[in-house]
Amino acid sequence: MSKETRPWTGPTLSILLRDLRHIQNSKERAIKLFDWLIAPVASRKFFSDIWEKTPALIRRHNTNYYKGLFSSEEFDRILREDIVNFGVNLDVTSYLDGEKEVHTPIGRALPMVVWEFYKNGCSLRMLNPQVFSGTIWNILSILQEAFGSMVGANVYLTPPGNQGFAPHYDDIEAFVIQLEGAKSWRVYDPRSVEEVLPSVSSGNFNQQELGTPIMNTVLEAGDVLYFPRGFIHQANCTPDTHSLHITISTYQKNTWGDVLRKLFPAALEWAIEDDIEFREGLPLDYMEYMGVQNSEREGDPRRQVFNKKIYSLMKKLLKYAPIDAAVDQKAKDFIHDCLPPVLTKEELACTVYSSPVRWRNGGPHNTVLPLRGSTRIRMLRSNIARLCAENGSILLYFTIENSREYHKEESKCIEIDPDLADGVELLLCSYPQFIKVDSLPAGNLDNKISLAVSLYEKGLLMTEYPLLPKKD
Repeated sequence: MSKETRPWTGPTLSILLRDLRHIQNSKERAIKLFDWLIAPVASRKFFSDIWEKTPALIRRHNTNYYKGLFSSEEFDRILREDIVNFGVNLDVTSYLDGEKEVHTPIGRALPMVVWEFYKNGCSLRMLNPQVFSGTIWNILSILQEAFGSMVGANVYLTPPGNQGFAPHYDDIEAFVIQLEGAKSWRVYDPRSVEEVLPSVSSGNFNQQELGTPIMNTVLEAGDVLYFPRGFIHQANCTPDTHSLHITISTYQKNTWGDVLRKLFPAALEWAIEDDIEFREGLPLDYMEYMGVQNSEREGDPRRQVFNKKIYSLMKKLLKYAPIDAAVDQKAKDFIHDCLPPVLTKEELACTVYSSPVRWRNGGPHNTVLPLRGSTRIRMLRSNIARLCAENGSILLYFTIENSREYHKEESKCIEIDPDLADGVELLLCSYPQFIKVDSLPAGNLDNKISLAVSLYEKGLLMTEYPLLPKKD
């Protein structure tokens, strides 16, 4: 058997997820999962040579490589057992003779209706599959630690010989994982510099706009196709089999430009407050020589003076740039985007979720939390929370109460007493090491225990060992 056709074998998904449970550092856990996702390509090579640069096809010749991730049978089970709504959780589309049509009705997506669409040649796209699949939820929640960016997914089920979507490009980094059957893919270079790494997705293209594909291949079960944002793509099902694939996506609105969107408004506010030059009035007659209608009057010296003033203020603005604060605001958005973590049994045993409190003999028992100065604690995940200063307050934003459906819940945070902020910062920066409660820089021992209790009760902390109940 040639090297090109030798099946690539690795741990099954169930074995991999079992092994990941024993890795204490959530970032290391995420890297190992990503390594499995793109094996045998090394992650270092991927990020140096492929990421954001060029599409890549990884063939496995192993139809069982992604077995257990998702299946058409699970798709059917979800339709029967869960409440799936058209437009929210499921789209129905077709693409014929160069025209995309959307057939998505309103209301609950019942199996009889959904499978009738499928039999008539429509493609089914399940949005937010992590809402219904614990395995997908677990995988996405782990991977977001590797990218420091939201990781989402859509599942696509297409009948033989059909296509559901027109050619287009996306604003995300895409990993197309073929789960069942096969699908023919064509990928095209961005058409211009302006379409390289775009910040928004495109509309639909027709074939005449595309040119020659740089990749024309058939994805089979066990294969994965990666393409960066901006690369136009289209896919159609082969005539002899259906196709089921999941697209895992990340890095939406996660650019330098997105940080600058946070930075410049804040810098301008600080500059206006601090520097009188930003508060001085505009020239009385500036509208007579500035603006598009006056742009041809380049010889007017007043235009040169005005432009020079603007350039001077922009240069001066740089010293007011609150870079750390802008990064915190970007990180706050990431915290809101994140999925809540999936906890292992070992982690659950060391958190508030395994509290022994019970109602017995007419009242609650074991309500006293046995946290002491010697108790060793840590944050539950590397990116589970972010400390931000806003409007004179210190707020701790967190992911633990996020919904499995994207942005279904508003951002969640708690206010931190300024005297205790250093203690929270130490916990965030010490991860994954456990530290003693009495080593927190948070005043006296009572304050240290109070801080630990409040974070533990919120589900953000875990102890090194399960806590034994303390008598009331």
